Amino acid sequence: MVPETAVTASESAISPFELTEDFYQHPHAAYDRLRDRGPAHFVRFPHGGTGWLITDYEAAKAAFLDPTISKALKSPGARAALAGDGAGAQVASAMFGDMMVFYDPPEHTRLRTLVNRAFSSRAVRELAPRITELADTLLAELSADATDELDLLDRYAFPLPMLVICELLGVPNSERDNFRAWSTTLVSNDETTEARSAAVMQFVGYIDQLIRAKADAPSEDLLSELISVSEDGDRLSHRELISMVFLLLVAGFETTVNLISNAVAILLSDKGVREKLAADPDRVPDFIEEVLRYESPASEATFRYTTAPITLGGVEIPAGQRILVSMAAADRDPARFPDPHTVDLDRADKNHLAFGHGIHRCVGAPLARMEGGIALARLLATYPDLELAARAELSWRKSLIVRGLTGLPVRLRP
Repeated sequence: MVPETAVTASESAISPFELTEDFYQHPHAAYDRLRDRGPAHFVRFPHGGTGWLITDYEAAKAAFLDPTISKALKSPGARAALAGDGAGAQVASAMFGDMMVFYDPPEHTRLRTLVNRAFSSRAVRELAPRITELADTLLAELSADATDELDLLDRYAFPLPMLVICELLGVPNSERDNFRAWSTTLVSNDETTEARSAAVMQFVGYIDQLIRAKADAPSEDLLSELISVSEDGDRLSHRELISMVFLLLVAGFETTVNLISNAVAILLSDKGVREKLAADPDRVPDFIEEVLRYESPASEATFRYTTAPITLGGVEIPAGQRILVSMAAADRDPARFPDPHTVDLDRADKNHLAFGHGIHRCVGAPLARMEGGIALARLLATYPDLELAARAELSWRKSLIVRGLTGLPVRLRP
């Protein structure tokens, strides 16, 4: 996964650490080996691009907070870092280049203020009973299925967050299969540039039509709230709305799908934790926090770019460099979390970085926690004897951004 020879900061510009395809399946082994060499590393990613990977907790927090590290894809630092990178150029020029996550203040501050107001709406605050109802409906469908072995990712972990986000935004359920295909294509490192471009065009085209329909006939959903929300007379433009909905649909359900499936996978392999939850279901929120730390559904943050030379954890990084902060690595940093490779329901320190840190911290974090907790509690109550299907081998998706399984074959009953 990485070579054994240590590389200094000055040498790394010509000799990056090589992260191979095996990195997708065993990232924590690579993080541990890299962390032994310091907090920041110039690496070549499996897809071929290069950048600085941040693996230590304190260095990660510093990177999240440093105002000289930019998220803006159209900034000089980003352009310098992405020069010659075809995939990066595609991202920068595509519609999702205008998403809130790719802006710096003051533009980011303005967008975040408007989105925060929409997320405090009644449509979001009162979701818990509806999420419980949707979860129970999906579980009833599983109970009615004649087969005991099935893919829980396809039948529960994916459809629940998709139903929630579609309902929250007023998207018809009939579109959920399209949304899954588009999202999977966009976050996968196994797809071609042409496939990603096609997914972007189809996704954006549908969102454009949906926004126009909601503007003409608003209802009590988050999209209608985003269209109407204002701050001192300021509103989101049509293009900003498209980018915002794009972000919410991809990030808003991808994170929760992986949170649910990663949590179930942990329970299927850790009998002790499962017995604790069976004895005390009120510990589910504690378990969700440990899942977020131990197997974060978003393994790395989206790219950042240095606009000036910086020093992270004693490592000097030049201007015009691409930065990738690994929340997954930071949250298993033994300098912050004792015995980091163990799931511990009694862990007192819950200050993980699974949702990021600073001004770009995930706006949907409370919703993801709510969905994950309800989904897991209802599943365990319905199928206390759930187990991994016979001869099943779990594999992980090829993505630098999300940490999610390709499937979760289980046996529902003994």
